[in-house]
Amino acid sequence: MIQLDIFSDPICPWCFIGKTLLDRALGEAGEHPFTIEYHPFQLNPDMPKGGMDRRAYLEGKFGGKKQAAEIYGRIAEAAEEAGLMLNFAAIERTPNTLDAHRLIHWAGLEQRQVPVVSMLFDAYFMQGRDIEDHEVLADIADSAGCDAAVIQRLLSGDADADNIRARDAHARERGITGVPTHIIANQHVVPGCQPPDLWLKLIDEINSQIGRPQ
Repeated sequence: MIQLDIFSDPICPWCFIGKTLLDRALGEAGEHPFTIEYHPFQLNPDMPKGGMDRRAYLEGKFGGKKQAAEIYGRIAEAAEEAGLMLNFAAIERTPNTLDAHRLIHWAGLEQRQVPVVSMLFDAYFMQGRDIEDHEVLADIADSAGCDAAVIQRLLSGDADADNIRARDAHARERGITGVPTHIIANQHVVPGCQPPDLWLKLIDEINSQIGRPQ
């Protein structure tokens, strides 16, 4: 199998769109060569605990209400093209995602990382849930087959928080400046949202190189 490392943040709409397109390609391919692992990259590493009002955050980040509306209009269009109807109106706060990344890390130890990532995206962008809230994170963990009580206990302390921060910093040291970023076999970088056709082409090329039937 070929390692596919994905640097992502669960409050990044492009990451959700990119994952949707990748999942579509993997489904069409049937058998694919990838072992997928998600890695932390916080869009807002300095976001205060508890997050902040989403409207204030977006207007501050993009330089005003008009600019934020224009940018998110384009994101909504790209999402719709990918078959997603993102419920931006339901999102009240932009959270700090450190704890969400801790959950993704712990889910990976139990081979449940991919469903947890999917549920985090769905909770935030489709349901408007606060994915910094420990009850929400524990509920997602439970739905993915993890032990919610254990997750609650871990979240109540600082377990792996420094690990997540260090991995985030290391990603930036490697030159990653935005997400999603995909790295194939620790060699080839595939940045941003890519259409299923590109992924299918890559899958065919890799399968032919490793002798897997296409």
